[in-house]
Amino acid sequence: MKIVIGNDHAGTLYKKAIVDYLLSKNYQVINVGTDDTKSVDYPDFAHPVGEIMDKGEADYGIVICGSGNGVAMTVNKHIKVRCALCWTKEIASLARQHNDANVIAIPARFTAQEQAIEIVKTFLMTDFEGGRHLRRIEKI
Repeated sequence: MKIVIGNDHAGTLYKKAIVDYLLSKNYQVINVGTDDTKSVDYPDFAHPVGEIMDKGEADYGIVICGSGNGVAMTVNKHIKVRCALCWTKEIASLARQHNDANVIAIPARFTAQEQAIEIVKTFLMTDFEGGRHLRRIEKI
């Protein structure tokens, strides 16, 4: 499974921890985020995630910024993206089960790194339930 990950300066350390986790589980990772902690503009790193998802070059995406909102708003501009802002593993599970989210936004300033890894783990291990939820997804 291939995962694309993008982040701004607030998410650099989180990205490193998440990428280490993903690689330890044999996921392929496409890193389009900054590797620095100097201030950058989050759209410059969220749009490439969306572009890769639009082209079908990754199965799932992860975007990280301070609040998670900026990257979520940006990546959701892409036609094949359904990004959910998740700050707990329970919300990540529901984002997959009910919304068939294929990108997750993590608020680095409002979660601990260990929590962020648990969110990613839950997100990737949870299946879409379909059924009545599919009808709703089709209306998006």
